Amino acid sequence: MQNSADQRALLGEAARRFVTKPLRMMINGQWCDASSGERRDVIDPATGLVVTSVPAGGKADIDRAVTAARSAFEGAWRGVGPSMRERLLLKLADLVEQHADELAELETIDNGKLLSFSRHGDLQLAMDSLRYNAGWATKIEGRTIDPSFAYVPGMRFSAQTLREPVGVVGQIIPWNFPLVMAVWKIAPALAAGCTVVLKPAEDTPLTALRLGELICEAGFPDGVVNIVTGDGTAGAALVDHLDIDKIAFTGSTEVGQAIQRKAADTMKRISLELGGKSPVVILKDADVGQAIQGAAQAVFFNHGQVCTAGSRLFVERPIYDAVVEGLGQVASSFKLGSGFSPDSMMGPLVSHRHRERVLSFIEKGRDEGGELIAGGQCVNEQGWFLQPAVFANTQPSATIFREEIFGPVLSVTPFDGDEAGLSLANDTRFGLGASVFSNDLARVQRFTRGFRAGIVWVNAHNLLDPAVPFGGVRMSGFGKELGHSALDLYTEEKSIIMPI
Repeated sequence: MQNSADQRALLGEAARRFVTKPLRMMINGQWCDASSGERRDVIDPATGLVVTSVPAGGKADIDRAVTAARSAFEGAWRGVGPSMRERLLLKLADLVEQHADELAELETIDNGKLLSFSRHGDLQLAMDSLRYNAGWATKIEGRTIDPSFAYVPGMRFSAQTLREPVGVVGQIIPWNFPLVMAVWKIAPALAAGCTVVLKPAEDTPLTALRLGELICEAGFPDGVVNIVTGDGTAGAALVDHLDIDKIAFTGSTEVGQAIQRKAADTMKRISLELGGKSPVVILKDADVGQAIQGAAQAVFFNHGQVCTAGSRLFVERPIYDAVVEGLGQVASSFKLGSGFSPDSMMGPLVSHRHRERVLSFIEKGRDEGGELIAGGQCVNEQGWFLQPAVFANTQPSATIFREEIFGPVLSVTPFDGDEAGLSLANDTRFGLGASVFSNDLARVQRFTRGFRAGIVWVNAHNLLDPAVPFGGVRMSGFGKELGHSALDLYTEEKSIIMPI
C-alpha cells in the first residue's frame, strides 16, 4: 500500500495546498485555533498515517461560536430577505461546483471512500441539495384562517399564521458522508433564516472546513455559519448550551437518545436521524441476477457505512440458494484498495477503531453459530481494509441480525410467504429504510405498505434525492430531512389573531 506522502501526492494542487496549510476553525467569520491550543490528527484510513491536524475545540469554543451565531441571528442575518438568502445559497452551490474535484479528493483522503463515489455521488448530491433548498427560501409561507369565536358575540376576527426561523441551531454530523451531511443540515437552516454552529465528526473534518471557506467567499455575513472541530466534548457542550434553540443530529441511536434526554432540560427543538437495520426482501419472481446485484449494492455501498444499509436480507425459499451463492461470489470479488486507485472496488473503513468494532460483530456472528460463507477478513498491511462478509441462514436471535454494524456485513435468511417475510423484516427496533425486489405488483404493494420504515424502495436501494423526504421511525429517530419537510425542522409556526 502507499504511504501517507504518496496519498497526498495523489491530490490535485488545490486539495494538496489545503491539507498542507494550518487548518483552523471558523467562528464569526474568523479562522481561529482552539482556546486550549490543542489539536487532533486527521488520519488517512487507507494508510493509517497522519494527513494533517485540526483544532480540538471544546466548551469555550462552542461558547464563542454560539455567541457569534446569536449576534448574527439578531443582527445582520435578520435583515437578509428571502431572495438574498436564495442568491447566497445558489452562489455557494456554484462555488462547490467549481471546486468539486478538490472537495471530492479531500473527502476520499479523509473518509476513504472511492474517488468516483465522492465526485459523482457525494458532490452531486451536495450541489443539488444546495440548489433545491435555495429555492425554498422564497417559498416559506403561512395561512389565513376565518375563525368563529362564537363565545364573543357581535365581533369578527381574522387569523393568520407565520413560519419563522427557529433561531440558533446546533448541528452535529457523522463521518460517513461528511460533505453531504453538512449541506443537508446547513442548507435548509439558512433557507429558513436560522444561524448555525456546525460540529463535524472528529474523524472527518476536512470538507466541512473547506465548505466554511466557500461560505465566506459566497458572502454570508459573519457568524451566520460557525464550524467548530473537536470530539464529543464539543458536541456535548453544543447540546447543553442554553442559547441553542435547536439541535439537529445524525449519528448513532445511543448518542441520539442521550441528546434527547439532555435537550429536555432546556426544551430545545431536536431532530434525530439515527441508526438502522434495514431489511431487503427478494421475492421468488424477482430477476435473480438483478436482485443479487441490488442486494449487494444495498449493503456494501460506501463500505456498508450507511444508515440505510440493507444489512438484513430475506429471500423467498425457492431462490434462496441461488441468491446466497451469488452474493458470496460478489463479496469475494471485491478488490480493496485506496480510493484514489481506479482499480479499487471498495476502500477502507473510516478508522482502526471502527474496523475493530465491525470485526467484533463478525466474531460474534461466528460464535453464535452463523454460517460465514464469504469474507470477513482484514486485508492489506496498512489501512483499515475489511473484505465484505456474508452470513447465511442467520437466526433472528443473532446479534448480527439485531444490532447495527455499520460495516460490510450481510445476514441472509430464508422465508416462506408474505406474512413471514414482513414479520421478519419488521422484527427490529429500527425503522429507517426497506426495499423489496419483485415484479409482482400486488405483492410489492403488500410489502411497501407493510414495512415499518421511513423510506421504501422497489427493485432498488439507497436512492436519495433532495426533493424526497428522508427519515425514520421508531429507534431510527424522527424529523424528516430533504424535501419540503426539512423546512419544518427549522421553522416555528406563529398564530396572529386580530379583530376586523
